[in-house]
Amino acid sequence: MDSANELLRQTFGLQQFRPGQEAVITTLLQGRSALAIFPTGGGKSLCYQLPALMFDGLTLVVSPLIALMKDQVDSLNALGVPAARLDSSRTLEEVQTIYQSMEQGDLKLLYVAPERLANERFLTRLAGQKISLMAVDEAHCVSEWGHNFRPDYLKLARLADSLNVGRVLALTATATPKVAEQICTNFGIAPQDHIQTGFYRPNLQIGVTPCSANQRRERLLELISSRPAEPSIIYVTLQKTAHSVANFLNEQGYSARPYHAGLKDEERSATQDAFMSGATPIVVATIAFGMGIDKSDIRAIYHYNLPKSLENYMQEIGRAGRDGGDSRCQLLACRDDLTVLENFTYGDTPDPEALAGLVHWLCDQPEHFDLSGYELSQQFDVRPLVLNTLLTYLELEGILAATAPFYTEYKIGFTRPESEVLASFDPARAEFLQRLFATGKAGRVWLTIKPSEAAELLGEKQSRIINALNYLEQQDMVELKVAGLRQGYRLVRVPADMDGLIDHMARLFREREERDIDRLHGVCDWAQTQGCLQQPLMAYFGETLQQPCGRCSGCLGQSHELPPRQSSPVDPEIVRAVNNEQHQALAQPRQLARFLCGITSPKASRARLGKHPHFGALAETPFTRVLEACERLDG
Repeated sequence: MDSANELLRQTFGLQQFRPGQEAVITTLLQGRSALAIFPTGGGKSLCYQLPALMFDGLTLVVSPLIALMKDQVDSLNALGVPAARLDSSRTLEEVQTIYQSMEQGDLKLLYVAPERLANERFLTRLAGQKISLMAVDEAHCVSEWGHNFRPDYLKLARLADSLNVGRVLALTATATPKVAEQICTNFGIAPQDHIQTGFYRPNLQIGVTPCSANQRRERLLELISSRPAEPSIIYVTLQKTAHSVANFLNEQGYSARPYHAGLKDEERSATQDAFMSGATPIVVATIAFGMGIDKSDIRAIYHYNLPKSLENYMQEIGRAGRDGGDSRCQLLACRDDLTVLENFTYGDTPDPEALAGLVHWLCDQPEHFDLSGYELSQQFDVRPLVLNTLLTYLELEGILAATAPFYTEYKIGFTRPESEVLASFDPARAEFLQRLFATGKAGRVWLTIKPSEAAELLGEKQSRIINALNYLEQQDMVELKVAGLRQGYRLVRVPADMDGLIDHMARLFREREERDIDRLHGVCDWAQTQGCLQQPLMAYFGETLQQPCGRCSGCLGQSHELPPRQSSPVDPEIVRAVNNEQHQALAQPRQLARFLCGITSPKASRARLGKHPHFGALAETPFTRVLEACERLDG
């Protein structure tokens, strides 16, 4: 640790480690994998950034957050640390430069999104690298019991093995004991190498303000006016709410801007920059904002709507007071929010017909087959995340095995004359490349080759063709553009009891639905706590706070009794009117119910039904009641 302490001071400009950091770094330096559960702003990133400089090889950082990747890479580069990021915003030239640095051994840290690890061309490059450490940020995504399960994360453990990764560091700010146990099991982390610093942060004063939907704006205004002009984030559920609340605050004389995934990239960047600089002190945002934002002086977090879970709540309030200064976190608790949040959860459960059709289609394939996630989502009207989850479930059941993703089309741009490229190889290889180029369709700039067609014409394996094209790119002889991503699969076994498998898959989705609904109601149950709010919050994450915090709204004697839930009734005339229009995309009861509750689906989006006057007409009505009304039409 002497070298680590020297790096801490000289490279990172810090005098001492924060709690937990030294234990994690020591574990990694001793060659073991670790799980670090630190609160938001607790210094997780240093736990891999510092040892990355001590390892002989590359540190691969897997993160779903582009904003975090950008901030961290910029900060590391400013410190003279060779780090880079690969994400959708990178130009072709930037990607090539990064690959060159990686292959020359000049790069110490490479940040990637988990989806990039399904890219065969990227994995081919990684296979030739010595990867000393894989850091997995937001590691709770690996757990089906977590609040933000992502199928791509389940494959990371196997990938670490196939790439011969030296050690893994899993990092998260929000893991219950059950989730932590699953993370450790997946990555082979020993119990003693699970390092947790504690969730309790005494500088955060948390509070619950019970209110009805029509009282909420005034309550928010009262809270903001008591401590104006301080950096604040107001979290909302819907994009339209972000705009309406920001407009309301601007009308009241405050400077506020909306932020959500539906805005153009330039608008989101401008809002983020204005918030970071202090030009705009208040951002009204969906959960898309704040993840990975390194601003230490956020003084207030307001939840205008209920968060989806206590894990989300903990993560979001964790963005306040990272500088240790006093900060407050206020939840405007309204039971009416449950309706919209529940509707989104129910809307993600696939139709029984779609689920059965998908499973039959997959089990009807030959031993080796491939698919386009986009095409399959459209065909069976399931969201891409639902499709990916089903495919992962079938992999875990031993029905399918993912082989490799590949592209159906390669566009080739020669960076030097074709004759010069061919002259660089021995006669046999040059003759193969000449025949390969001849299979392509020449355009003004790009030569388009379809590997499957070329393989058939040449009598060669498709893998040889793809490897050849990737090699030419690595040697800077050509530029490649790819299209038509398809995922390869192997059908391991066809189940003897197909109906039993479909029922099992349906049960898994129902159980996931029930867990998400339970989490929602868990937020309301916690918000109604009489007495200290911090003690039950810490207990949820497996910790014990011996004494009441003395600072929360409960400790200060405020009542947390929430008003009864209000919801709009089903309007049968609207249900019948839309049903009578006989849209193909709304033929099934659940499809119609999703549409009426304002939940998009692939087929409805393709039919442009999002602009229909009745889209979302029953968004304030519980999904289960809308679904019952739609099913009665069927009956």
